[in-house]
Order: sequence, then C-alpha cells, then structure tokens
Amino acid sequence: MATDRKLALVIDDEESMRDSCRQVLERDGWEVMSVPDGAAGLKVFHEDNPDLVLIDLKIPGVDGMKVLSSIAQEDPAAATVVITGYATVESAVEAMKLGAYDFLPKPFTPAELRVAAWRNYEKRGLLIRNRKLQAENERMKENFVMLVSHEMRAPLVAVDQYIEVLLGGLTGEVNAKQREILASMQSRTEWLLALVKGWLSISRLQGKTLREKMEPLDIQSLLNETVGLVAPQANEQQVEVLVSVPEAVGPLEGDKDALLHVFLNLVNNAVKYNKLHGKVNVCARVRDGEMIVDVRDTGRGIPEACLPFMFDMFYRVRTQDGPKTAGAGLGLSIVKKIVDAHGGHVAVSSTLGEGSTFTVHLPLRQQRDGQD
Repeated sequence: MATDRKLALVIDDEESMRDSCRQVLERDGWEVMSVPDGAAGLKVFHEDNPDLVLIDLKIPGVDGMKVLSSIAQEDPAAATVVITGYATVESAVEAMKLGAYDFLPKPFTPAELRVAAWRNYEKRGLLIRNRKLQAENERMKENFVMLVSHEMRAPLVAVDQYIEVLLGGLTGEVNAKQREILASMQSRTEWLLALVKGWLSISRLQGKTLREKMEPLDIQSLLNETVGLVAPQANEQQVEVLVSVPEAVGPLEGDKDALLHVFLNLVNNAVKYNKLHGKVNVCARVRDGEMIVDVRDTGRGIPEACLPFMFDMFYRVRTQDGPKTAGAGLGLSIVKKIVDAHGGHVAVSSTLGEGSTFTVHLPLRQQRDGQD
C-alpha cells in the first residue's frame, strides 16, 4: 500500500478461471499472480503480501478455508475474496468468520469481479491507515502521559512536603482554621499524586514490557508478602487477613512486581472498605490449568449497578453513607491491565451488606509454556 502497485493473487485449480481473472484485473491496472493450490498460495502471500487475494474454496492440498484462516492470522488487513462454484449460506458465513472480505459465487461477470476487487482494495487501505492512526494515537498518548506525569510529580511532592512542614508547626504556630485549610490542601495534593502514580503505572504497562520480566513464581510466597505489606493497615482497622493455598500447586510464570501490585491493590481495598473487626480471606486454588485467587472481604459490598464498571479507568463507587477515601479510580484498571498482560482475567462479585469477592485467573506455568 506504500506504492502505486496493486498486486492481486488468484488461488484456483481451474486454469481458465485464473486466466479470466488475470485478464479482467490486468485491464484495470492490477499486477496479477496465480497459483493452482493452497500451499503455493500461502507461500506467495507470505513472500509478496498482495493487496487482494481471490480464493476458491475447493482447491487441492490446503483447502480454501484453511488458507483464509492462515492469511487472516498473518495479516488481519488482508483483502480476501472467496470465489466458488459451491456457494451456500453456510460456506459464506464460515468464510466471513475466517476473515473473508467478500464472497463471489461462480460464474460471476467481469463487472462483478471489478467491483469486488476495488471495494476490497479500498477497504484494505482504510484498515491500514486506521491501524497507523491508532498506533500513532497510542504513541502520542503514552508520550503525553509520561511527560505530564514526570513534570507534575516533582512539584507535587515538594508541595506535599511543604504542607507537612507547615502542619508540623516548624515555621510557626498554626491556628485551627489554618490547619483545616492545610489539611484540605494536603488531601487534594495526595489525590493528585495518586493520579500521577496511576498514570505512570499505566504507561509502564503499555507494549510488551511485562513479558520481558516473566519468571517462575510461588503463589504462597507472593500472597504472604502481600499480606505482610498490608498488615499495618489491617491491624489499625482491626481486620483479620487469612491466606489459604493448597499444598501442591504448580508455579506461575509472571512479573513478580506486577503481580504483587495486583494482590496488594486487591487486599488493600478489601481491608480499606471492610467493617471494624472484619475479615479478608485470600484463597488460591487450581482448576483447569489455571491458578485462581479469590480476595473475599466482609465489607459493605458494591451495588449491582456498579459491578460492570469496576475495572474502568477513573471509575469510583460513590455512596452517601460510605467511607470517604482518597483515590483516583485507577487502581482496578491497572489490576486488569496487569492480569490481561499475563494471559488471565479478573472478575468481581458482591452482595450489599455482606461483602465482595475479586477473583483473579492466571494460567499455570506449564500451560503458558505449551502456548508459546
């Protein structure tokens, strides 16, 4: 697509059909290659990356459906048109599911072929331009987030430290009204710092950086470390945190710091939003090649209407009688990004007045090895 060349590939075991397609397309300025079977077609596609592929479903060797699937995996923007004398609704639907752009039942007219060729060539061009724009947009967004976050963090930390100095009375006596104003300023500053920290965390999760730091991990050690870090807050709020892990579980493969961030966020929230003398149960189990970790609390619970949005960026549950806590609403969206990057998924369930359960699904190491 970077040049004016328009290359078409015809994969059909009928020589007359290949010649007919060649003549029609060449009159419209196409450069045409043709092969009689699926294996040869895939070889040409891999080597020359044509702009348009015409595929007969009934071809020797690798059949048309498999060719479609392979092409779609190699290049999702590939413009593929099925040409077949055995057209049925079922075959058309299956072909579209496998990535075909269009479907031409034989016999078709030269005009029908020209229309399908240009329509799909233009569609391919739009998809390629759209992908480039999306990639550029993501790059600009990441750069903006990094720039703004780094530029904001240093002055915010300085402001927070100055407020702490004033509240401590190191520059002179602070009266009640001044203390109230300074405390409000500090609260807002800490909220902004949490926002910046969240932005930086999200920017670090872009791309494939996590996959470069994968290592075998023991879930028992990971959860014990998590609970140890949360212990001071749990003791202060008189919340009991219990960990349960089966004796024989296979290792995970993941980024330790990132997964520690996941469980630290979930357990910390379970403590923060719990009731006095409440409990948090962190339970791990293995099922169907997955490590499943439940973080269950005995807190106030989450309204059902809020559950679908819990992992959205900046979303926070707000209730009139609930506790007022600082936060930017990025914690759970970061949790989801990390878990997704590890090939897993995270879910939440809750009952008002009884508590909530956040469930993390992560593939065991042997399953990940089998997928690579």
